[in-house]
Amino acid sequence: MNRIYFIIILILTTSTLSAQRGVKIGYIDTEYILENLPEYNQVLEKLEEKAAEWKKEVDTKSREIKKKKASLDSERILLTNEMIKEIEEEITIDEEELSEYQQKRFGPRGDLIIQRQQLIQPVQDQIFNAIKEIAKSRNYDFIFDKSADIVMLYSDKRYDISDQILRTISRANNRRKLDSSRDKREVEKENLIDDSIEVAEVTSDEKKDISDNSEETETTKPSKKLTVKELLELRKQKNSNKRKVKD
Repeated sequence: MNRIYFIIILILTTSTLSAQRGVKIGYIDTEYILENLPEYNQVLEKLEEKAAEWKKEVDTKSREIKKKKASLDSERILLTNEMIKEIEEEITIDEEELSEYQQKRFGPRGDLIIQRQQLIQPVQDQIFNAIKEIAKSRNYDFIFDKSADIVMLYSDKRYDISDQILRTISRANNRRKLDSSRDKREVEKENLIDDSIEVAEVTSDEKKDISDNSEETETTKPSKKLTVKELLELRKQKNSNKRKVKD
């Protein structure tokens, strides 16, 4: 009934807008978009890994219960009624705990559904933001989802903007990666500058050594500002001389 009301309102709204100007309508195929988003496939992989882990735990507990039942059947003749009753109660408790665990992990409000919603929400937000961006930039009046409950009896491919949505999301992701890479380069650049400053501050003693050596060899030659590479070489030579003196 709600769908019928929506279609009626849409027809009335479209008729009103058509009287003023042409109505621009587009549609998307959410399933197609999700299948072509790497982020969504990564989410599915994480969910499948988690589900497989929980299923393994369920299978292990189920096998343990079956073993207890088989052991009871084989030893029933040797056991007293009280012992049989006690073991049966343990098995019942194990089965109830297993059922609760299955509901906790795989039930309608279980961990798998909750984690699915948490992991998929960012992807859905990406799609919604891309839809808004395209709708505003290209003046769409309506954008429908082909995968949703509203039945589309006919749809012309030229009004399908699913690929545009994918391109918009891809550009946004590339911009984020570019910004991240740029930040990384800035940090590396700052570290390089800090290293250069540290080396350039080389010590008044080294500068003094440079001055002394210069006086001995080239007393008339004007002082020359050493590069970072030359300072490093000088430091290396000084350390070598110190080792020779010690020897």
